[in-house]
Amino acid sequence: MKVGISWEEELQGILRQYPDLDTISFQGKINTLLDNVEKEKVLHLLILESLDRVTSEEPNWTYVAARIYLLDLYEEIEKNRGGQAYQSLHDLIVALTNKGIYRSDLLQDYSSTEIHELEKIILPENDHLFTYIGLKTLADRYLARTHEGLLYELPQERFLIIAMTLLSKEPKSFRLQYVKEAYWALSNLYMTVATPTLANAGKSYGQLSSCFIDTVDDSLRGIFDSNTDAATVSKNGGGLGLYLGKIRAKGSSIKGFKGNSSGVLPWMKQLNNTAVSVDQLGQRQGAIAVYLDIWHKDILAFLDAKLNNGDERFRTHDLFTGVCIPDIFMEKVENRENWYLFDPHEVRQVMGFSLEDYFDEQKGEGTFRTKYEECIATDALSREAIPAIEIMKRLMVSQLETGTPYMFYRDTVNRLNPNKHAGMIYGSNLCTEIMQNMSPTLVKEEVTQDGNIVITKQPGDYVVCNLSSISLAKAVTDDVLKRLIPIQVRMLDNVIDLNKIDVPQAQLTNQKYRAIGLGTFGWHHLLAIKQVKWESEEAVRFADALYEEINYLSIKASLELAKEKGVYPVFKGSDWENGQYFEARNYQTDRWQELKEEVKQYGLRNGYLLAVAPNSTTSIIAGSTASIDPIFKKEYSEEKKNYKITVTAPDLNATTTWYYKSAHNIDQHWSIKQNAARQKHIDQAISFNLYVKNTVRAKDLLDLHIEAWKQGLKTTYYVRSTATELDDCESCSS
Repeated sequence: MKVGISWEEELQGILRQYPDLDTISFQGKINTLLDNVEKEKVLHLLILESLDRVTSEEPNWTYVAARIYLLDLYEEIEKNRGGQAYQSLHDLIVALTNKGIYRSDLLQDYSSTEIHELEKIILPENDHLFTYIGLKTLADRYLARTHEGLLYELPQERFLIIAMTLLSKEPKSFRLQYVKEAYWALSNLYMTVATPTLANAGKSYGQLSSCFIDTVDDSLRGIFDSNTDAATVSKNGGGLGLYLGKIRAKGSSIKGFKGNSSGVLPWMKQLNNTAVSVDQLGQRQGAIAVYLDIWHKDILAFLDAKLNNGDERFRTHDLFTGVCIPDIFMEKVENRENWYLFDPHEVRQVMGFSLEDYFDEQKGEGTFRTKYEECIATDALSREAIPAIEIMKRLMVSQLETGTPYMFYRDTVNRLNPNKHAGMIYGSNLCTEIMQNMSPTLVKEEVTQDGNIVITKQPGDYVVCNLSSISLAKAVTDDVLKRLIPIQVRMLDNVIDLNKIDVPQAQLTNQKYRAIGLGTFGWHHLLAIKQVKWESEEAVRFADALYEEINYLSIKASLELAKEKGVYPVFKGSDWENGQYFEARNYQTDRWQELKEEVKQYGLRNGYLLAVAPNSTTSIIAGSTASIDPIFKKEYSEEKKNYKITVTAPDLNATTTWYYKSAHNIDQHWSIKQNAARQKHIDQAISFNLYVKNTVRAKDLLDLHIEAWKQGLKTTYYVRSTATELDDCESCSS
């Protein structure tokens, strides 16, 4: 069976929309295929032909490939569902609910009249906004399919289902308007939701939050319970960060018997096995990062844990590592002085306090360094002295070989924590952008008089990350931030109430702080469009002004939600309430002062607001650049099973090409300056990579770390050298 004239007209119409392309030879290919190839194969061959033509000189062939792929998707939908594509939203919801793919809530929450009204806002033409790789990624990973793998959902339907799900519990008098706003934001690719939300919203399985952070207690029950919780959240698609700094060091005492503790490494090995054996929704193995303090006696073994050489019994190749670093350590590195390692259990026993529970309240002075120096001066406490620079060298060797450990500057983090009145931040998540109060869950087991065993838990702060990101290139260019951010914050806030998490302490923490992580992607894309060079003061000033505006609009949106729905439970006493948040960032203009007074009076709905995640997957779907990162190359190939896809930098043309300098050729000091400018306006943190050549000198890498710390960065993510290839957390690709 051959393709008829209607197909030819359809293809001709697509080509006419891209007059900048040389389509003459492609037309000849179409004619040849129409005359000689069966219908089922034509579209696939034309897609491959289009992809072969994608180059930095003619990047728009990716849109031709995407449009042809759409024809294939529409035909598949018509075959699987019957009728034309985008014909009946109500029929789709009924069909997928009956098949057990959608939750029954959609039909319970929305009347058929409301669903028919929402069907009218669907814009099929917005499917034309996708690049080929963006559309292919969305179709393969996120559009709803039956249990038999039959495609049932199209892109605009996925966006509308997400909007309907996240706004389903809003008051009925306003709900449809909110749904329409959310669909507008998603459909126009002004924003993306986190991958768990993109994949699972409206469906009968999975959860909506991106990742979690746990604090492991120094007890056998605490350690194994944390491992169980890690398996539970990993099973449902969440990435995980675990702080191990409370666990006693190797050789520490157990019940008074010295030298019996095996230290942190064996428990890391257990977590490594959990990450491998409990996969994420059958798609990939679990993703776990572990954090340890730089003063912990096990730190050197910890730094070696991902290396390829050495004793395999102490290697955890599937974990990611992060090091918690106080200011005083960086000072010792600079001054080439000794650093002292301690066992946290022994510190608790001898000193009567936990060293990890303190931080320096001021730059250069504070409680942590006072307690640290007390430990050094106490003869009853064992310690190990090592030149600080030697530890730093070991750390950098690991970074150049494996990309990790991440750097977590704990004093900076806790000084700028708006909820320091309610807790402490010990570490971060898998992608280093989440900074929220943490504490261990304590377990107690009792035998009752009637012979039953009762296990009680004192829940700790088990951090939950609820993520969504602005597509800067589109949202800023179209000047929609003021309209976009209020609906985005509302959607994120609703995720907190809609999500059901199988770890109870995580559910409780989610409600306690109502934390969200509104982020951004497409920074390099935006700079190229605006013709701003990466290595320039103009880019630094632009980052400062833009993220201040995003921060202002986000706080304003959370304030308005607080007026409507109430404040987060521990708002009282926070830096939001007492104004310290605004004073620490020197927000002195009239509008900031007015906002400060309003927040003091009415409160905020969300205890944490901004966090910039890696956005690797959803930035591809949205056709932009990842996070705040520079591009790797202007043109590269994505290898697939039977073919490769050429991908170019977004909006690449004769003008923008001069502003797309590749990551490994950029002076990283400029990237640090930019990130310091934006970090000022972000209450949590940023997934910030350092890009270095594999020939980088140790001194130069050290200089980058020193500058990052001095400039006030809270974290750095991977050190991406030209010799390493690293994966981002799928869950945090918001």
